[in-house]
Amino acid sequence: MRSRSRQLVCTILCFVFFSSPVLAASEAEPKLNMAPHATSAILMEMDSGTVLYEKNPHQKLPPASITKIMTLLLIMEALDRGEIKLTDKVRTSERAASMGGSQIFLQAGEEMTVEEMIKGIAIASGNDASVAMAEHIAGTEEAFVAKMNERARQLGMKNTHFVNSNGLPAADHYSTAYDIAIMSRELLKHELITKYTGIYQDYLRKESDNPFWLVNTNRLVRFYEGVDGLKTGYTSEAKYCLSATAKRNNMRVIAVVLGEPDTKTRNSEVAAMFNYAFTHYQVFPIFKRGEVVEQLRVDKGKEPKVNVVTSQAVSLLTKRGERPEMFTREVVLKPFVQAPVSTEDVIGHIFIKKDGVEVARIDLHPQKTISQASLWEILKRTSKLILLSYV
Repeated sequence: MRSRSRQLVCTILCFVFFSSPVLAASEAEPKLNMAPHATSAILMEMDSGTVLYEKNPHQKLPPASITKIMTLLLIMEALDRGEIKLTDKVRTSERAASMGGSQIFLQAGEEMTVEEMIKGIAIASGNDASVAMAEHIAGTEEAFVAKMNERARQLGMKNTHFVNSNGLPAADHYSTAYDIAIMSRELLKHELITKYTGIYQDYLRKESDNPFWLVNTNRLVRFYEGVDGLKTGYTSEAKYCLSATAKRNNMRVIAVVLGEPDTKTRNSEVAAMFNYAFTHYQVFPIFKRGEVVEQLRVDKGKEPKVNVVTSQAVSLLTKRGERPEMFTREVVLKPFVQAPVSTEDVIGHIFIKKDGVEVARIDLHPQKTISQASLWEILKRTSKLILLSYV
């Protein structure tokens, strides 16, 4: 009996002895809690997509007007494709004019340019302007929302579903902090957007008798160095939400908080997340956006080769004190691509590693679209190669 008691005591002592260092280590490095009042939060570095802090990042919640980030993304992409221009006139429908909540008070039949509508959405969070642009691009808001959900699927936003273009309360309309960071990151690839989201105040209808004063709902644009976006949100159900971005010394970060109790707490916790990022991390630029990395053969394409480029700036993210020499980068491409080729195709990756362990992966894309060659073009090209081989 005594022998068994001694064994039990020894077992307990050994457990305590060998467990103590682990306990001490966890006490020495407490888990970060930079957004204690938020229901959900995330902090992400823009170029690499590295998550620096998270809290319930995949919890489905109402996003309120943060929804408009996807609306703005589809507008920017339509501009890039040449489907719309900033100077195009957008006519306001009865339905768009009837939107409640935050608005720029569009009247049915009133016309504004695409650029003015973007300002109304980005600065004043206009629900009416969002619907007007949705109808202008897709014909109906319902058709535009279908495009929003399709784009969310393409971006890998697995826990998001949109019902409208502005974020007004609706059943089955939800997103997560992580998904919002993903679409914010995609929107920020369009450098034009911060021209609008970074404005603190402006006017619409400047030449009229009733100019409309716009004041940015994101006060951090004025009060935190480096903030130039992105989008606020509020409903009684969602509470106070924000997807914000700031850039200092070539490093851009995205902070998302959902379910904050008030604007003061929301702004304070986002500022704390930014402070943490800029104090503890740094970036070293590697490739500019759109920079050619290599060339790749295009099988059966109208053009035999295509440039391989980065769709965004590529930077090496390190903790303060770490040097670039501590990391390696490796470009891995497909041996060739089969026509037709789209600029959205992923045809390779840049792998960033430290001590042989992958710390970041950047997608590589074709620089341009290449259609499939006709049978006659393929035969002519093949014949030319055969003749050259005999020269």
